[in-house]
Amino acid sequence: MGNLEINGPRILFRVFGYPITETITNQWLVMVLIIALAYWVTRNLQKTPKGKQHIAELWVSTVQSLVQQAMGAKNMWFAPYIVALIPFIFFSNVLGLVGLRPPTADLNTTLALSMLTVFMFHYYSIKFNGIVAYLKGYLDPFALFLPINIIGELSRPVSLSFRLFGNLFGGSVIMSLVYFLLPVFLRVAVPIPFHIYFDIFSGGIQTFIFAMLTMVFIANAVGD
Repeated sequence: MGNLEINGPRILFRVFGYPITETITNQWLVMVLIIALAYWVTRNLQKTPKGKQHIAELWVSTVQSLVQQAMGAKNMWFAPYIVALIPFIFFSNVLGLVGLRPPTADLNTTLALSMLTVFMFHYYSIKFNGIVAYLKGYLDPFALFLPINIIGELSRPVSLSFRLFGNLFGGSVIMSLVYFLLPVFLRVAVPIPFHIYFDIFSGGIQTFIFAMLTMVFIANAVGD
């Protein structure tokens, strides 16, 4: 039995000297999949939905209901982002099912998603409440809390990104160990329950948590 190595994403090729890793190519794959799926389900739309159109409308209405419960009816404008965010994270999480490295098992991906959430939090906080109210928020409940509030804001992208990354990377490591320890003739059936848990169940839970935290953060930024 050989040695087991746990490495980061491999560099597949370079473009003008810039390394293109598994993470980037697998993200492209996920985006192409989502675009193709969206194009397929929105072709030949009918007034009375059925089949694929019915499933698509059910998905959109489900997310809209989730956004309304988490953010309130006045923030339904945020639903399209969540409609796109959830499938991107979920499909990224489950790529391990087809033997590909999940993009979300790379901290670069989860940190970028977290920074996007944090950017929107600050942007909408200023947009809806004004710059004065935004800055005063760092002094709540007292001016002495300024350092603590700043540290809290700096920790937001860290907690968001490491939660998603840690679960997906940990699952990838465990699946690598499973395949490493099993003889070849057992590598077809035995890993299935592990894939169901780490890729589908855990991947779905982490997708839901990230989406919910994003909605909660933006709802707090918008205010009442």
